[in-house]
Amino acid sequence: MKVLFDTNVILDVLLDRKPFSAAASLLLAKAEQGEIAGFACATTITTIYYLAAKIHGAKMASLHVQSLLSLLSVAPVNKLVLENAVAAQFRDFEDAVLHEAALLAGVQHIVTRNASDFKNSLIPIHEPEEFLHAFELLKKAD
Repeated sequence: MKVLFDTNVILDVLLDRKPFSAAASLLLAKAEQGEIAGFACATTITTIYYLAAKIHGAKMASLHVQSLLSLLSVAPVNKLVLENAVAAQFRDFEDAVLHEAALLAGVQHIVTRNASDFKNSLIPIHEPEEFLHAFELLKKAD
């Protein structure tokens, strides 16, 4: 199962933003354990580097990015993704880019804390805790 994590979910883990970090950490652990195929949008990686460099410096930012790249696959952003994002009916362009990159990568679920920003999504959208619960139910059904 391919799951793309929105930037806010990954930042919840990296910045230990409570109470959100608990569910987000469990989901990333499932990706690390190979229970799900975790993805991040290419723009998420650049955003995380930028924010980490501002807070902790370039060396720590590089370590965060290396860690993410070892854990998650990257949904690429190219001209087609950007053109489709411009044409999409999303309020937020960044969310449209993330959605279109996820479509191109064949992602089956997007996990975000801003589900309302993805009303026009063609991919099922889940809050982290909701997805954890659904994942556990699917696992029991197997």
